[in-house]
Amino acid sequence: MKILYIASEARPFVATGGLADVAGSLPPALCRAGVDCRVVLPLYQQVGEGFRRKMRRIAEFQVPLAWRSQYCGVYECQLDGVTYYLLDNEYYFKRDSVYGDFDDGERFAFFSKAALEMLCHIDFTPDILHCNDWQSAMVILNRKLFYQGVEKLREVKTVFTIHNIQYQGQYGMGFAGDVLGVPRECQVLLEYDGCVNLMKSAIEQCDALTTVSPTYAHEIQDPWYAHGLDPLIRENNYKLTGILNGIDNRAYDPSADPDIPVHYGAEDAIAGKRACKEALQREMGLTVDPDRMLVGMVTRLVAHKGLDLVKRVLGDLVNQGVSVAILGSGDEEYQRFFGKMQQRYPGRVAFYCGFVPALSRRIYAGADVFLMPSQSEPCGLAQMQCLRYGTLPIVRETGGLKDSITDLGGGWGNGYTFQSYNAHHMMDAVLRAQRDYRDKKKWEELVQRAMKEDFSWDRSAKEYLRLYERLLERNLKG
Repeated sequence: MKILYIASEARPFVATGGLADVAGSLPPALCRAGVDCRVVLPLYQQVGEGFRRKMRRIAEFQVPLAWRSQYCGVYECQLDGVTYYLLDNEYYFKRDSVYGDFDDGERFAFFSKAALEMLCHIDFTPDILHCNDWQSAMVILNRKLFYQGVEKLREVKTVFTIHNIQYQGQYGMGFAGDVLGVPRECQVLLEYDGCVNLMKSAIEQCDALTTVSPTYAHEIQDPWYAHGLDPLIRENNYKLTGILNGIDNRAYDPSADPDIPVHYGAEDAIAGKRACKEALQREMGLTVDPDRMLVGMVTRLVAHKGLDLVKRVLGDLVNQGVSVAILGSGDEEYQRFFGKMQQRYPGRVAFYCGFVPALSRRIYAGADVFLMPSQSEPCGLAQMQCLRYGTLPIVRETGGLKDSITDLGGGWGNGYTFQSYNAHHMMDAVLRAQRDYRDKKKWEELVQRAMKEDFSWDRSAKEYLRLYERLLERNLKG
């Protein structure tokens, strides 16, 4: 089985969010399962020299894009058993940022067309094209409109994964002809609610549709979560599957993580976490106190992460005897709030504005619990990552948080959950964790149990493999 995995970012080459984690972890897991899974992504300016020295140019060609003809070079790199193709065009990808430019639509229209054109120039014939989010959504329609006559693409199946339905690739209708080169009579395949919607075209035209957790697959059929696409998702739910993302257990391993001060495993977790907690408290200016439960948060400071709930009761929680360490950046409103709370509660609230990957690992290791009160969360990875470090998650039951974390109230769960989007329900979950934390014997058992959870990509890859096999079996029967 041969898969071409098409994504706008992938670790370790370039990463801005969860898509890069998936694109950097799922293909290696599929390769370990015996699949020939290869990845194609843009060659951004941000790709480091160390990777560039390992690449070799294997093809170059012109990409037709409406009235334009743009150069594309293909560089190949082998890493972790996976072949990566990086598409070079300095006009589109030699930028200071990965996303956020005025011409992002054109940039990723080029990428989507170039990924298909590449297959006409290299020795690789995929069985399945697996596209991700709006940046590669046009691959599916391009293949149908412009590459159906190419022998190696005639029978290929397509999978489209929605990582976050909020970002859909919406443009004025003129974009269809001027940038994408779609004939007028075919533009209905892109039109949704009076504009071009790239995600819409992929949802309708793909052979299989997936999201990053089973609960999110259900939620995006509801107007509350779907950002206007719920009727379309319901119409196509017959081909919709929710598969929970995984994490790379080798990358998140407290017994070997170079970014934490003390290494530990499940057998010596309490001593190891105590040392990491003390080091974190000193690093972030918190009072060193092993008996005060430390709540960690590593998050983008935006509304859908549930920060309004935290604003409502943070002072009350601190007065109940917990301390809080927050790492993140985003909306000015929340940055100001956490800065003020750090001043108001010195030694009990610590806030670092920004994102420092090494510090995030130290929070995973040093915190006792990890708070994720999200209003919506397609999958979430931090709740799985912190379990690897023996830190108990406190989450709202939404998306992948609901699928990965089960409340300890029944005696057999792996964290603390609350259902409604309510600040005091969140506070109750934190205080339940605090009561358990004060029972040292019970807490030791919970920490050891947390560290034995398996959210590895090998488990998730098996579900993708079954999906691919079903698609190809259908192709043979057809």
